[in-house]
Amino acid sequence: MGAQLLQIGSLAACVLVALLFLAAGIDKLRHRDLLPGVIANYRLLPEALVAPAAWLLPPVELAVAAGLLLGPLAGFGLMPALAATGLLLLFAAAMAINIGRGRRHIDCGCGHAGLRQQLGWGQVLRNLVLAAGLAMGLAVPSAAGLGGAELAMAMISGLVGWLLLLLFQSLRGLTGSQPGQARG
Repeated sequence: MGAQLLQIGSLAACVLVALLFLAAGIDKLRHRDLLPGVIANYRLLPEALVAPAAWLLPPVELAVAAGLLLGPLAGFGLMPALAATGLLLLFAAAMAINIGRGRRHIDCGCGHAGLRQQLGWGQVLRNLVLAAGLAMGLAVPSAAGLGGAELAMAMISGLVGWLLLLLFQSLRGLTGSQPGQARG
């Protein structure tokens, strides 16, 4: 029973993170003109690497999302979960470095482009928790042995988790903006 719960939790984490990267990748493609500025604001990359990073990030996020959703069916193994964990840890580190530098005012780039969100430890913690959820899946057997009801429960749990994450992210973005403050 314990291994089965770990499998369900792991699959739910994969669905949640896949939806997160899918939405983020699509939003970054839709607002491609803003992405280089968001990346440059972190002041972690040399200026010459900002444009290539902005060009690569959306397709990488979309590929990771597809790998997490289709991985078990396509035989991708652990690579999508490893890639997603790496991205989440990279983003958490970039945020933590800038918070440590006292640069909370910059847009995290992790939400809808219309909801500018300043950096905060909550976002770092969110990424670490999501990475831990994916890492949990690296240690448990494949979800291939789950029945239909367990698969449905995992997928619905991942979807509900993603919707809750979007809700809190949107609320944080709305409450973080000041009247008359420009968003961008």
